[in-house]
Amino acid sequence: MGREFKKGRQEGRQEGRQEGRQEGRQEGRQEGRQEGRQEGEREGELKVLRRLIEKRFGSLPSWAEERLASRSTAELEELSVRVLDAKSMEDLLT
Repeated sequence: MGREFKKGRQEGRQEGRQEGRQEGRQEGRQEGRQEGRQEGEREGELKVLRRLIEKRFGSLPSWAEERLASRSTAELEELSVRVLDAKSMEDLLT
């Protein structure tokens, strides 16, 4: 009876490890997809905002590129609305 118990316990541990690994992989994939979507959304916002700024004020100087690069997705969305009323690129990005 002792051997069967040990064997069952070992099998249970092994099965638990396998399930844990599988769950870990699934969570990792989900997190990776979410991060990818967020980064894609941010890049899309940034691309549109650059076009709007260039259309309204001309080419972007390096200081403006740096400021845009440091902004979050929500901040980029807000700037996309503000660009319509901004008097200058400096006004928009300061």
